[in-house]
Amino acid sequence: MKRGILLNRHLSALVAALGHMDEIVVADAGLPVPSGTPVIDLAVMAGVPSLKDVLAALRSELAVEAAVYAQEAAENVERMMLEELEAWPSAVSVSKIDHEGLKARTAKARAVIRTGETTPYANLILISGVAF
Repeated sequence: MKRGILLNRHLSALVAALGHMDEIVVADAGLPVPSGTPVIDLAVMAGVPSLKDVLAALRSELAVEAAVYAQEAAENVERMMLEELEAWPSAVSVSKIDHEGLKARTAKARAVIRTGETTPYANLILISGVAF
């Protein structure tokens, strides 16, 4: 059994399979997922797990060099996502796009990780980096 923070076997396999510049989406419970894009559904009930919880678990094993979120995100959501990204072990370049653009971009994601988050626009595209 793994000792680390990230215990979910599907998330662990996804992280291990990512290459440089691959994208994943950590999404709220309502983000539509394009047909053909794999979904790792972690949602149990409203708020569980939160986007913040999932980002903290991913941070323990995932190298990220950039992130993208919707410009429509409320100030408190934006602040939470930026705080989580600032806690990443390496610098993360952050940018915003409109929500429609974010939804369209999910079609090229390696996977969407669906959380129980119910806060509007709490969706974050993570672009994998390298660990060396």
